[in-house]
Amino acid sequence: MKETSRAFTAKIAGRETVMEGADMRAVVLTLDAGQCIPWHYHSTITDAFVCLTGPMVVETRAPRNAYTLNPGERCAVPPMTAHHVHGSNDGPCSFLILQGAGEYDNVLVGGDPER
Repeated sequence: MKETSRAFTAKIAGRETVMEGADMRAVVLTLDAGQCIPWHYHSTITDAFVCLTGPMVVETRAPRNAYTLNPGERCAVPPMTAHHVHGSNDGPCSFLILQGAGEYDNVLVGGDPER
């Protein structure tokens, strides 16, 4: 997947690329207790989340929402929508994230990439 600017790379327990093509990729991300993917957005791609272990929470702004996902459940965040991902009650979780189709960027929202 072609990448433009990448504002940050979250410090997390695990990252495994399952598939990557010209404008799409699939990655399994693992968060330990207390870890998160900080608030960010993508200009052109959609993030589609599938919970593997959890529960996990995907929060969005504009519209403001919180999706609590249990294993096997999914949700999608469209381009230009700020979102933040963490385990429920700051617990551990893992999820498959499908990203595409388009050019990847990762724009941090706010100042602290740890939260």
